[in-house]
Amino acid sequence: MKIMERAGRKIGLICLAAALMAALAGCGAKSPLDPKDPVSLTVWHYYNGSQQAAFDALVEEFNDTAGRELGIYVESYSQGSVPDLESAVRDAINGKVGAAAMPDIFSSYADTAYEVEQAGALADLSSYLGGEELEKYVDSYIEEGRIAADGTLRIFPTAKSTEIMMINRTDWEDFSAATGAALEDLRTIEGVAEVSKAYYEWTDSLTPDVPEDGRAFYGRDAMANYFIIGLQQLGVEIFQVENGEMTLNTPREELRRLWENYYVPMVKGYFGAYGSFRSDDVKTGDILAYTGSTTSAMYFPDQVELDEGSRPIDYIVMPAPVFEGGRACAVQQGAGMVVSRSDQRHEYASVEFLKWFTQAENNLRFGSVSGYLPVLKEANSTEKLDEVIADQGLTVSPKTYDCLTTIFSEMEGMNLYTNKSFQNGSAARKVLEYHLADRAAADRAVVLEAIAQGESLEEASADYVSDGAFEEWYGAFCEALRAAAGK
Repeated sequence: MKIMERAGRKIGLICLAAALMAALAGCGAKSPLDPKDPVSLTVWHYYNGSQQAAFDALVEEFNDTAGRELGIYVESYSQGSVPDLESAVRDAINGKVGAAAMPDIFSSYADTAYEVEQAGALADLSSYLGGEELEKYVDSYIEEGRIAADGTLRIFPTAKSTEIMMINRTDWEDFSAATGAALEDLRTIEGVAEVSKAYYEWTDSLTPDVPEDGRAFYGRDAMANYFIIGLQQLGVEIFQVENGEMTLNTPREELRRLWENYYVPMVKGYFGAYGSFRSDDVKTGDILAYTGSTTSAMYFPDQVELDEGSRPIDYIVMPAPVFEGGRACAVQQGAGMVVSRSDQRHEYASVEFLKWFTQAENNLRFGSVSGYLPVLKEANSTEKLDEVIADQGLTVSPKTYDCLTTIFSEMEGMNLYTNKSFQNGSAARKVLEYHLADRAAADRAVVLEAIAQGESLEEASADYVSDGAFEEWYGAFCEALRAAAGK
């Protein structure tokens, strides 16, 4: 059925007979809500800090306005982190002793939502949203939420993100002036590798009495995205899912390009990964640039902190680099909200809250603080963002603003992609996240030991960047991925 426009407190409904829920059978049914007998909803999420404050403020506003009018009261609770939230949900589903009851709504990535859907614990949101309503949302966001076997909607898109590149402008300008390196060189992944090599060699030359002490230029968060999106740019879908069945695609030639443009620069010290996130590494001066989520903009440091003291830095925001000759494809990520299967009133009320939260003005208010992208088509523009900032009198961090507007300017020519969910998807993604990164970190440590013993970088790294080294890694990687995916 389609939820019609409100006239006061009345809500008209039209029939979609094939999808009618028994509890709301018949056309023209009234809203199951009663302002005199409000329904209470519990929302679990993983937001913290300014994100949590922004979300809680919107929840409070909903309760005082639309929620009061409709008869809905929402309480939100942060579960701390994504893993903590996932554990709490699993404990609730399994009825673990001491676990809290299932919330009415909770944040969820597609792999976790798929797992909960397999347990029969998610509501069918298609029963509460009509075609015209769904068309207002970015198509790929809605498609990501169709994880049920019959293609019905289970994940409500609420806030999305993609990847960008952020650069320490202050130190970049010194390097650029000395070497002629240009920002345009950073638009391809191969270009990033070449610039990183040049930066290592330049910083090494600054201390001629100390050999091989060059510094890393670049790092990246989320290695799984590097594999999934990098291969997609090269025309390969690593996890090809149809009718719930996953076909694994691991072509040697394309994976060689990924290996050469991450593992090799890591082993040679051109790339780096030291702290929990690459924004941490920029703060400590260990790298100058990274690829990370749009939500990381708020964590990009205002200064570099060294043993001898701190110094301020400026920033540059650029689109995430793409493989040379590859298609313009970027990751679509960010948890949506799912609704627990319960009863008519709670499910209906949950969808009403989520529709309110994703209205352009409300969603952009949240995004302007968090760095998340809005989910309605009309909201994904600099003009709409500026309008909301002016109307609401918002104070927006310049880094977050530049990050969002950079993505808005690129969206028309950009293909956003996320793989479809499948059984063992989380385990398979962990192989992408850690297999190559852990190998690179371990091998870099051995190379550094050899350099300390007097070998040159080329001598110390030769065995690790050879054809044989790639073949050995490729075989181990494919075997680990097949085992994790159950193939």
